[in-house]
Amino acid sequence: MFAWIDNLFPWFGDMLELGGDILLLIIVMAAVMWGLILERLVFLMVVFPRKQKLLVSLWQQRDGMSDWHTAQFRQLLVSRVNREMSRNLQLISTIVKICPLLGLLGTVMGMLEIFDALAVTGNNSARTTAGGVSKATVSTMAGMVVAISGLMISNYLIDKAKALKLRFQENLSVNKLKETSHA
Repeated sequence: MFAWIDNLFPWFGDMLELGGDILLLIIVMAAVMWGLILERLVFLMVVFPRKQKLLVSLWQQRDGMSDWHTAQFRQLLVSRVNREMSRNLQLISTIVKICPLLGLLGTVMGMLEIFDALAVTGNNSARTTAGGVSKATVSTMAGMVVAISGLMISNYLIDKAKALKLRFQENLSVNKLKETSHA
């Protein structure tokens, strides 16, 4: 499998060699984060509009309920929507916060590699320290790139989820007002 990846992306192996093991961990975290982001985008853009129509039609079919039962039913629908809208958003935010820390860990490991090379060779030539410097800078850069891109899209997802939740709550309130005014 690695041969296939190396043939498709010849720079990938070089990048992993430069960044070390921490870079691989950052790449795995980025893949998980973007998988969760894509799931949330599909949910918000495709799945939720269908689900919202179904829940609003359930709300409209509540004939004969007392005021207390109506309030409890509305609270049930709203809490289900809130739960589904918030799913994975905290995990995405956590991954966004972890990636720069992993980059920092790669920086520290690269610096340790530099100090180790200096201790072993006894000189401070550029060749001796180059490996550690590349590990330090590549992992830091990767952690920041993943975090910045994830931060932008996660803020969008959080705002979109809040707006859709609010609109859903308003739909239930408006439908109740329309029905009481017609009666």
